Amino acid sequence: MSVDTLCWTDIPVTNLDRAIKFYSAVLADEVRKISDGKAGYGLLPHDEGNASGCLCLRTDSGGLDNRPSANGPLIYLMVEGRLGEAVDAARKNGGKVLRERQQIGEHGFRAVIIDSEGNRIALHTSASGSDRLRSIAATSRHERTSR
Repeated sequence: MSVDTLCWTDIPVTNLDRAIKFYSAVLADEVRKISDGKAGYGLLPHDEGNASGCLCLRTDSGGLDNRPSANGPLIYLMVEGRLGEAVDAARKNGGKVLRERQQIGEHGFRAVIIDSEGNRIALHTSASGSDRLRSIAATSRHERTSR
């Protein structure tokens, strides 16, 4: 039986509503605000059974003082085929770009950002997703010049 290594992540935030807005824009999908009666969190979009995570206020994540950080583990979020759009959305929603799009060997491309809360996050697209976008752009340019 194959088991995924990464199963869940808690991304610490200081302002849940701002973080939900940021990640909804960057992922181009709704981050749902959920409350269990004690604390609220933002559930990242995912298909049932797939690895995912949530945005959580710093004291709600297993530590007494879990806070946003630009250091420590680097979490990669999939933005398949829309890396440029995701980076633009990060900028427009209070994020900062540390590394623009860069190839990471056969594994595709990434950009590294600081989110609206101060966390360092990588945005990832596969090589095939990136190629698909370049192909669409080239076809579009060809059609414009052929007219």
